[in-house]
Amino acid sequence: MKYLYVIIMLLFSLSGKSMTAEKEHRGTEAKELFDKVFNLVFGPEGSSLSYSVNIVGLYKTQGDVVYKDKKISYEEKRYGAWEDGKVAYMVDKEKKKVDIHDFNDEKKDKYLAMFKYDLNNFVYSYKDLGQNYELTAKVKNSKFFGIRYVTALVKKSNLHPVSLTIKLAFITTTVQISNFHSGGIDEKAFIFPKNRFADYNYIDHRNEKQ
Repeated sequence: MKYLYVIIMLLFSLSGKSMTAEKEHRGTEAKELFDKVFNLVFGPEGSSLSYSVNIVGLYKTQGDVVYKDKKISYEEKRYGAWEDGKVAYMVDKEKKKVDIHDFNDEKKDKYLAMFKYDLNNFVYSYKDLGQNYELTAKVKNSKFFGIRYVTALVKKSNLHPVSLTIKLAFITTTVQISNFHSGGIDEKAFIFPKNRFADYNYIDHRNEKQ
């Protein structure tokens, strides 16, 4: 789940490899294309999508995620999160617990904090694959335990994402994307549905020392 959470938060941001013989475009043109896709997903109007991932022998899941500015909510069979810009509710359905954090508290996911990057610290490129673009951003100075590259496959017609391949230290996996919609996201999507988890154990971390 920790690897998947990283993938969700970095969707459509980064880089990869391809066996295609198509010309690779680098520099300003590639960065401009990246910015368009990034704003389509994480812009002020928000977006939503469904995802599925199968890390053979390690983890298999599917779920839905909604973005708007820095807000996010996602849910799958075991885990869920509702982050409304002020408070973050992190749900573990198997353990029947809800961890509550301040929205900006990095401790809400210590593992994720390891993968924070400056978006200027990437080498951007893309390839024209006919009906799709393969958008790449490779970390300039990657760490051993960290992201090496991510490849986002997006439709040429509307820049909607099709899949995302991410390379970590020892794992390369592809996330399939479907039901992508950009804009029109209701703020209600980020409100924690407390009535659904009334019998869960709540742990409030907001008053803990930073």
